[in-house]
Order: sequence, then C-alpha cells, then structure tokens
Amino acid sequence: MIRITKIFTFETAHVLYNYDGKCKNMHGHSYKLFVTVKGTPLNDLDHPKNGMVVDFGEIKTIVKNEIITPWDHAVLINGDSPHETLGKELQSQGHKVIFCPYQPTCENMLYDIAEKIKRKLPPSVELAYLKLHETENSYGEWFAEENP
Repeated sequence: MIRITKIFTFETAHVLYNYDGKCKNMHGHSYKLFVTVKGTPLNDLDHPKNGMVVDFGEIKTIVKNEIITPWDHAVLINGDSPHETLGKELQSQGHKVIFCPYQPTCENMLYDIAEKIKRKLPPSVELAYLKLHETENSYGEWFAEENP
C-alpha cells in the first residue's frame, strides 16, 4: 500500500454565526489543503499509468472541480443560520457565496472536503488523510480510519 499526497492552496472567507470571539466577523484565510490517497501502484507495462496509485493530475482535477473552483475567493456562510440573510445580500451585490449546511469551521470544512473527494476517486484509490491549514500554525486533520 502506498500513500501519495498533493497540496493545494485557495483563498476563502467565512463568518461564524453566534461565535464568541473575533471570528464572528467575516474574515478570510489562505488555506493550504493536503490530500493524501492510498492504493497499490498499477503493475501493467502496457498501461500509461503503470507504476502509479493514481495520476497526480487526476487528484488535481478532482480537488480543483470539487473544492478549489467553487470555494476560492468565496464566502462560506452557514445557510441554516440567520447569516443566510447576510449571504443573500452579498450575492445580490455580486459576491460569490457558498451556503453550507454547517458552521463553516476548519473542522466541518474537512468533513465536507472528504465527502466531495471520496465520491470522485476511482474505485482502486482510497482517501487516507486530509490536513487543512487555516493559518500557518493552525490546522485540522481528517483520518480515514477514524471516519468509517
């Protein structure tokens, strides 16, 4: 079994409803996402992906389509909270808003990212690990073995 990792960066804002600290105010982060998948490298001389668990380009396409393109330079808002009104007002002014069915914390974003990526991976490849840096020294982690 081999694990391979691809790293991504994106800029996203969020606002935390009913939070009791500074993050109750809308603010943004330069997120860094580490995506680790696992599998057995292909052993087929006639296959163009011989020796690979999965092409890094395929991981890039999945993460770009599912996470980066929708979330980059967007505002994540808990659509189940009164902040939905704020999000609609921002949208009406031309801003890119993502209405999440959760509080858009680093922790909940990891659950969402995991589900979006797992749905798109080839059957021979498993999502093993995610790490999402919200700042240079603050991050959350998701492990497959802890999230069956």
